[in-house]
Amino acid sequence: MSQTITIGVTDLSFHRLTASLVAHVLQDMGFEVERVCSPHEDNFKKLQAGETDMLVSAWLPSSHGGYKANVEQTVPLLELGLHYEPYALWGVPDYVPESAVAEVADLLKPEVLEKMKRDIQGINPGAGISRFSVKMIDEYGLGDAGYQFHHGTEEDCFDAFEKAVANKEWLVVPLWKPQFLHSRYTIRDLSDPKGLLGVVDKAVLLLRKDKESLFTQEQLTKLDSLRFDNDIIAKLDYQVCREGTPIDEVTRNWLQLAFRDREPQQGGTQIRTSSTAVQASLPTANRLAPPCRQNDGPAGPTIAPPAKQSTNFNAHSQ
Repeated sequence: MSQTITIGVTDLSFHRLTASLVAHVLQDMGFEVERVCSPHEDNFKKLQAGETDMLVSAWLPSSHGGYKANVEQTVPLLELGLHYEPYALWGVPDYVPESAVAEVADLLKPEVLEKMKRDIQGINPGAGISRFSVKMIDEYGLGDAGYQFHHGTEEDCFDAFEKAVANKEWLVVPLWKPQFLHSRYTIRDLSDPKGLLGVVDKAVLLLRKDKESLFTQEQLTKLDSLRFDNDIIAKLDYQVCREGTPIDEVTRNWLQLAFRDREPQQGGTQIRTSSTAVQASLPTANRLAPPCRQNDGPAGPTIAPPAKQSTNFNAHSQ
C-alpha cells in the first residue's frame, strides 16, 4: 500500500499552484498526496501539530520566519528547494505618473490626495503583505490623511484593483510577486524607504524532520532540486485564475513541456528552464481530482501514485 503524504498549503492561488507542482513530483515518486488548504498561520500550526507532513511554500526570512520559528519550538524542520524568490510590494497602475507617485510618502502630496483612492484593499490578516501594510499606514502617517487598509479575500483585493483600472482610477494595491495580475497589468512598485515591506524572500518547502525517514536520500535530493521562478508561477496562476483551466491540468502540462537542464549544484541538481524541451510522460490517475481539502472539512480525493514508477521529474542532461 502506498504511503500518503499530506501537504499543508497556504490558501492563496499561487501557493495552491506551487503545491500542485510539488504534488506531481511526489506522485511520481510513488506517494499518494493529500493537500490541506488553510490560512497562513493555521497552515503552520497544522505542520506543528503533525496534521500535515510538509508545507508549501514558506517565505523566508521576512514573511513567514516567525511562523517557522514557532513550529521549530516543537519539531525541527528541513528546508528544501527554492520554488521562487517572492517579495511584498505596494504598487500603482502604470497610468499613475511616476513623477507624481514614486514612493510611499508621495501619497501624501496634496495633488495626489485629490486623485488617489484612500481605501487600500488587502487580503487576510495573516499574510505578510497584510501585516506589513498595517505598519505602512501607521509609520508613513497615511492614516492621518484618510488612508485605510482593509483585510479581505484574494478576490476582494484583485477585484478592487481591476475595477479601478477599468475606470482609470488612481489606487494603491498591496501585492507581491509572484502574482498573476502582473501577467496582465503593468504595476509599478512604490519605493519604501523605511523598509517596512521586508526583503526578497526565498520560497521553500518545509518538511518535518520526523517525516524525513519516509523519503530516500535520492527523493530528498530531488525535492531540494526543484527550481521554478516568479514569472513561471505567475503565468501558470493566471491560467488557473483568469483562464479557468483546472490547476492540476495546468501544472501537469507545464511539467510535460518544461525546459530542463542538468546543472551541478551544491546539494543537488537543479530543475530549471533551458533552451531544449523535454517531453515527460506523466501518470494520469485521478489527475483532475479536487486539489485541496479546505481547512477542517471533509477530505477530497488524493492524487494517487502511478501504477508504474517513472523518472519524469529527474533533471535531464542536454
